[in-house]
Amino acid sequence: MDLLLQAFENALRLLLEFDPALREIVWLTLQVTGTALLLASLLGIPVGVLLGLRERIPAKGCLLPLIYTGMGLPPVVAGLFVYMLLSNQGPMGDLRWLFTPTAMVMAQTIIALPLVVGLTITAVQSVNPQLRLQVKALGATRRQLAWTILLEARLGVLAAILAAFGRIIAEVGAVMLVGGNIETQTRVMTTAIVLETRRGNFALALALGLILLGMAFVLNFTLYHMERINK
Repeated sequence: MDLLLQAFENALRLLLEFDPALREIVWLTLQVTGTALLLASLLGIPVGVLLGLRERIPAKGCLLPLIYTGMGLPPVVAGLFVYMLLSNQGPMGDLRWLFTPTAMVMAQTIIALPLVVGLTITAVQSVNPQLRLQVKALGATRRQLAWTILLEARLGVLAAILAAFGRIIAEVGAVMLVGGNIETQTRVMTTAIVLETRRGNFALALALGLILLGMAFVLNFTLYHMERINK
């Protein structure tokens, strides 16, 4: 019990002082995760809207199950795929991206993309079908129709983005596999927690854990109040 209290006190001190090592790890985490989330959103939202609006989806019987399977893709499998791509003998080995933040962004993008696409499809399909008929009757183009439906489904799309962010920022297997957990270069919050716990540096590990919990709370708080506003 004394060890836990002491670790908690030291963790709070690190947070209040915003320790340089802590700041460096958090900043790199936000850079990697933010870039991956941006890429997944830019790719996934248009695809999700397009598939959600189509009444007939080519190869629907295979495509949608594939997307939904990707939503539950084990992160370590995504990391393995990226590792094989970027290894010296892989097709992208000449880029020398393995064990760099770029490789971590690739892995997290692959993890986040199916979530953004799948949840965006669900959000678009949940919009009242009468709205589509009304917009079409007013002579809207396909782009205008898609934009109108996207605005109507914005809360669900935001939930998709937040869900993807929550998953990749808490992921450890893929980023450790392709990033290598190199100090000052590829060490993010989750991999640092694993390493510092093994070292017995519970204060830093706990401080990083509290930051992750705080981020999760902010995400859920934001989504909860946006749902209340839109009711």
